[in-house]
Amino acid sequence: MQSEKRGSLWVVGAFLFWGIMPIYWKHLEHVQSDEILTGRIVWAFVSTVIAVLIMKNGRLLIADIRELWKSQSQFWSLFIATVLITANWFTYIWAVNHDYIVQTSLGYYFNPLVSVLLGIIFLKEKLSSSQKVAFLLAFTGVIILTVSYGRIPWIALCLAITFAIYGFIKKNIKLDALRGLAIETLFITPFAIGYYIFLFMKGQAVFWHGDSKTDILLILTGIATALPLVMYAKGVQMIPLYVAGFIQYIAPTLMLFIGVVVYKESFGGIEMLSFSFIWAALILFTVSKVYASIAAKRGAHESSQ
Repeated sequence: MQSEKRGSLWVVGAFLFWGIMPIYWKHLEHVQSDEILTGRIVWAFVSTVIAVLIMKNGRLLIADIRELWKSQSQFWSLFIATVLITANWFTYIWAVNHDYIVQTSLGYYFNPLVSVLLGIIFLKEKLSSSQKVAFLLAFTGVIILTVSYGRIPWIALCLAITFAIYGFIKKNIKLDALRGLAIETLFITPFAIGYYIFLFMKGQAVFWHGDSKTDILLILTGIATALPLVMYAKGVQMIPLYVAGFIQYIAPTLMLFIGVVVYKESFGGIEMLSFSFIWAALILFTVSKVYASIAAKRGAHESSQ
């Protein structure tokens, strides 16, 4: 019970961190999104490798890379996952700095539903009646927004789809969270360094050419990327999956609050109606998952007696 409480605190801390990240990116809105992403990749790689070395896990990192290389399917699967999370990071940073925080929150509300869809498509999983109703409610919410905007909410869908597929791939690759992030950023860091050299040669780089506050914030993007991931990885092992499922809604709820209250983004009657359908879908979906998890535990307990 004590470990479950500690685990919950770690996971809550991770999602609180992710939830307030729009404020961090807003302090870098004078920097182009492509340079922020480039810096985030490079500094995430540097900070995770330093952390691995401090923890004296350098040999384990090398061993992980060798094991991955032996299994080419896992190696290239992780490379694809890296491309997807890079696209997710860029979309998120661009959206926040172009006043689409509300849509980013919508994307992360969608994420668990898209994950279930992937399970249906690739793992032939079946939905319960309540989960089917949840999907119908969520789809209705998206249709309302699409009709209202006159276009598909592509930012939300891009964030949800890229992150869900990334999670789906990572689920089948057993790697330590910190060393896994080091390897993922290792894949993409050579491209990021090459792009940074291009920006410097063109005279378009803000890093090292602006104020010291901007430089520090760009460097700290590495820690801001790695820290919540490690907190989540540490905590999620100590708590039931359905508890983590409830906690994950902290992040998009905070994003929505920050977008509407702090940065005064539009959130009128149509948005409220659309989000209401999506919130109802998530409540129904999550409650059905909790009941299924409790029933499975009870069944396992009874069969062991």
